[in-house]
Amino acid sequence: MNARPLSCLASALALLLAASLPAAAGDLHGPPDVSREILGPNDGWAALATAQMPHGTTGGASADAAHVFTVTTRNELVAALGHPDATPKIVRIAAMIDANVDDANAPLDCADYARADPETGETYSLAQYLADYDPATWGRDEEPSGPQERARDASADAQAARIRIRVPPNTTLVGVTRGAGLRGAWLDIRPGSGSSNAPANVIVRNLSFVDTFDCFPAWDPTDGEAGNWNSLYDAISIRNATHVWIDHNAFFDDATADEGQPSYFGRLYQVHDGLIDITNASDLVTVSWNILANHDKAMLVGSSDSASADRNRLRITLHHNLFHDLGQRVPRLRFGQAHVYNNQYSLSLAGAARYGYSWGIGIESALFAQNNHFLVPPGVTPDLFLETYKGTAAYVEGTWVNGFSRRHEVDVVDAFNAANGTSLGDDVGWTPTLYPRIDPTVSVPVRVLLGAGPMK
Repeated sequence: MNARPLSCLASALALLLAASLPAAAGDLHGPPDVSREILGPNDGWAALATAQMPHGTTGGASADAAHVFTVTTRNELVAALGHPDATPKIVRIAAMIDANVDDANAPLDCADYARADPETGETYSLAQYLADYDPATWGRDEEPSGPQERARDASADAQAARIRIRVPPNTTLVGVTRGAGLRGAWLDIRPGSGSSNAPANVIVRNLSFVDTFDCFPAWDPTDGEAGNWNSLYDAISIRNATHVWIDHNAFFDDATADEGQPSYFGRLYQVHDGLIDITNASDLVTVSWNILANHDKAMLVGSSDSASADRNRLRITLHHNLFHDLGQRVPRLRFGQAHVYNNQYSLSLAGAARYGYSWGIGIESALFAQNNHFLVPPGVTPDLFLETYKGTAAYVEGTWVNGFSRRHEVDVVDAFNAANGTSLGDDVGWTPTLYPRIDPTVSVPVRVLLGAGPMK
C-alpha cells in the first residue's frame, strides 16, 4: 500500500489527541453531561446482570446531590472518592489533574520521591544504581540487591503513595470539560483490600490519561536474553473487581514517550507499564470507544499463568477502540473469554518498527475476534497480529487489512500457523451474545475515527 492512507490516519489521530489535551483557560465547552448514564443492555460483558448487580454496570448513577462532586485538583479528587466508602457517587473532573503534586498542589519531580535505604541510609541515585548493577561487574545471573536496590524500592513506594488513586465501588468518574483527565496518575479500581473479587461497579468516561510513568524502573538482568528495565503503575488497573465500564477515554504518552527515553545496559529505560490492566480474578469489563496510542504494553488480562483463581473470570469486551502505535498486548490474554470486535488497529512507520503483536494468546484463553480492521505499513503481515503464550486456540473472523472491500480480508490464524509451523486451533468453546450489533468491517475505520475518544 502507499503512504497516503497512513498519512490520512496520522492526521486524523493528531486531531483526536489534540481534543484530549488540556483546554485553554476559560474553555468550559465539553461533552454532553453523561454523569448518570449507565451501560446499556447487552453492551459487552460488563452489562451482564448478576445477583449482586441485577442492572449490570451502573456506577454512581443513583448518587444523591450530596455525593456529586466537581474537582480540579488531585487533593479534591482524592477527597471526593473517599475510599472505602461505597456510597454511590459521581465525580466530575473539570481540568487536567496532575497527580505528581504535594498537598499544596505544587509540582513534584522524581528527585522529590528519592528515598534512602532503610538499612544503610544511602539515598537512591540513578548514577550510583547504574554503577552498582552494571552487568559488566554485577553480572547477568542475579537480580539487583543491596543498598541502591532497597533505596530504589523505597523511592518507588513514595511515588506510589502519591500517584495511586483508589476508586471505591459504585462510582462514576467523568470528564466534563475539554481536556479533562489525569496526568501521571495510577487509577486503581479495586473494591476491597482482600483477594476475592467483588462488584466494583465503576464507570470511567470522557477522560484523558497522560504520562503515567515510574521514576524508578528496576533493572532485571534475568528478564530475557539481554535483560530489561521494568516499571510499575498502570494508567488504570482493575483488580479483584467486577462490572467496570471504560468508555470514550484517551490513553497516551506525551512528555514521557518512549522515543525520548535513554538506553542503559543496551536496553530502553522503560518508565511505563500498562494502560489498562485487568488482573486478579477481575471479571465483566467492557472497554469501548477509547483511544490508546503511542505506548508499548497496552492491556494485560491476567497476570500469571499460575493464577488459578482467574479461571472462569476475566471476561472482557473490547469494541470500537482506536489502537494506534501500540507495541503489544492489545490484549495479552490469560484464562478469560475476550470478545474483541469492531476495533481499528493502526501503525505508523515509526510504530511498525517497534511492533511486536496485537493479540497475545495465553494459557487457557479464549479470544473471539470479529470484524477488526488493521491499517499497517508494508512488512507488517497478518501472521504478526497474533502471538502465542501457551494458548491453543483463537477464533478470528472478518479481519481486513488496508482496505475497504472484502478482497482485503485475511485469515489471521491460518497466516500465523503457516508462518510459524504451528497448529493453533479456532475452537475457543464459546460464542459471544452480549453485543448490540457487529458492524461490517468496511465501516470500522470511519466509525472509530469519528467516534472514539473523549467528547464524542
